[in-house]
Amino acid sequence: MTPVDILILSNGPGEVTTWVRPVVKALREQLGNNREEVRVSVVLSPCPNASGKEAAIALSYPEVDRVQAAEHFWQFLLWGKTFENWDWRDRGVIVFLGGDQFFPVVISKKLGYRTVVYAEWEARWHNLIDRFAVMNPELTAKVSPKYIHKFTVVGDLMLEAQKQLKTPNSQLSTPNSALSTPNSALSTPNSALSTPNSALSTPNSALSTPNSVLSTHNSALSTPNSALSTQHGLNAPLPLTALIGILPGSKAAKLTQGVPLFLAIAEYIHSKAPQTKFVIPVAPTLDLPTLASFADSQKNPFVETFNFSGASLVVPEQSHQKPILKTGKGLNVELHQENPAYDLLSDCSICLTTVGANTAELGALGVPMVVLLPTQQLDAMRSWDGLPGLLANLPGLGSTFAKIINWLFLRRKGLLAWPNIWAKAEIVPELIGKLHPEEVGEMILDFLTHPEKLADIRNKLKSVRGESGAADKIAQIVSEELRTWSN
Repeated sequence: MTPVDILILSNGPGEVTTWVRPVVKALREQLGNNREEVRVSVVLSPCPNASGKEAAIALSYPEVDRVQAAEHFWQFLLWGKTFENWDWRDRGVIVFLGGDQFFPVVISKKLGYRTVVYAEWEARWHNLIDRFAVMNPELTAKVSPKYIHKFTVVGDLMLEAQKQLKTPNSQLSTPNSALSTPNSALSTPNSALSTPNSALSTPNSALSTPNSVLSTHNSALSTPNSALSTQHGLNAPLPLTALIGILPGSKAAKLTQGVPLFLAIAEYIHSKAPQTKFVIPVAPTLDLPTLASFADSQKNPFVETFNFSGASLVVPEQSHQKPILKTGKGLNVELHQENPAYDLLSDCSICLTTVGANTAELGALGVPMVVLLPTQQLDAMRSWDGLPGLLANLPGLGSTFAKIINWLFLRRKGLLAWPNIWAKAEIVPELIGKLHPEEVGEMILDFLTHPEKLADIRNKLKSVRGESGAADKIAQIVSEELRTWSN
């Protein structure tokens, strides 16, 4: 085989972990591991959501040979030279997995390579790109017949999580597993939480305003003295055994409110059901001291906003033990740094998460979730993509822009979690507003006490997640483009 280069163009943390990882794995499976024949390079472009650790993460993938960080991108785009002055083979393919679709157009002219663009929602530059791997057939509807031969529907790359599971997920096949509750026989299919037409999914509900969903009277959130706290006696603990995942995000804009809120919810649930356990799959772009700092009232004022007791990082001396966040009320939350943490997530009865790629991965795994976006302070949320993200992070004026952008967002909010976007209906709850730990905790306890509701969500997730295989199809397209050199 004539030596070839495959150049992956990507940008943010979500793309690097959920797109690049499965694609480079699939490329090696199809093209082999002989680096003298096939070399895989990753070049990152700037992203407002980047943590600065994306290059190290990409370089950690065994399938990747070399990586250039985002700070050196513009000189590469303009002059075609990398910071380390990489050599390039005569033949190659550029695979676009995040950034601006114009980047592969420019770079391909400099390197003389073929181009493959993965497109979720929009495909551009039809006349200048060689092949498009698109998420769904809708993207081909407006394509000129002149270019339709370039388009292949490959599916959603975010669904590759289910393919990477190492062990069978018993929760997916046994809806009532890992839950021990005397009320398991109860069946409430018409619950407001388990149907897409619930109060949580209506555009005019309290969810669409900066005020919390807590005013909706059909939800478990509206009953702080609900049957959950009385069925075994007012102060009797609930006999629930469950593993609950906590995914507060990876960026400061989300962690500032997310860490204290999510941990305060965990404390509340644990106070009612002491046998519940909690884990945080730590994002690969986040180190433990930084994560812990968001639970420290001296460093994060939102700890007091949510009446959270605070937490400190405890790193055990024994290597076989997991580090923990120990809260002021004595709750130990295990921190897991394996990546990806799909096997761990698959063991969870339910997860608390924020918007982002996490929802796609949980949906692909069939794990029930509640998606939280607290707005206790409108200018705290600044992790939007594109121009809104740039405006919200401007020095001086950023706070004002953030308030305006978030206010507009809350007024026009559509579906945010990926499984809901796939289904075009709210199959997992999205709670947006001035969220309070006790009321969200009651919702989680209601789910755990009624496992048929969790089973309903699992079934719906399985029905909308589609089939994995997008990475393999993209690798096949790349293989076809490499073969064009011999024609």
